[in-house]
Amino acid sequence: MRPRGGNRVRTGGVCRVVHLEPRGAHLALRLAVRVLEEWGHPPASDGSCTVALLVAELAANAVRHGRVPGLDFRLRLTSDARRRLIRIEAGDASSDWPPAPAPSPDDEAVRGLLLVDVLATRWGVTPRVPIGKVVWSEVAVEP
Repeated sequence: MRPRGGNRVRTGGVCRVVHLEPRGAHLALRLAVRVLEEWGHPPASDGSCTVALLVAELAANAVRHGRVPGLDFRLRLTSDARRRLIRIEAGDASSDWPPAPAPSPDDEAVRGLLLVDVLATRWGVTPRVPIGKVVWSEVAVEP
């Protein structure tokens, strides 16, 4: 099923290709808030706010560090109602993996990942086929 706007909607999930530019990161954030509201998490809820922060950080990192000329990044949101988890995936074509968060909040290269580390139930990085990586995070939400 392909609704307008290029979304691919699956049971419990949305996937969207977003341009790797600051405006694209903003659109990814707006998409996430709208999708969470459709899934029963109002924009002011803890779950929606946490997901919004994580999407903003992962999208901003993709714009800042994952940009490969001519290629975009893919945002995927999935909901697992049984486990009460929202999964956020930001895939880009860069093969550079983010550094592990260090304890120093003064290190600009990892400051955002410290936020991800604190807010997410768990997170990680996996290879993206055929090229690049997917930085993902999961957030526990109330039903």
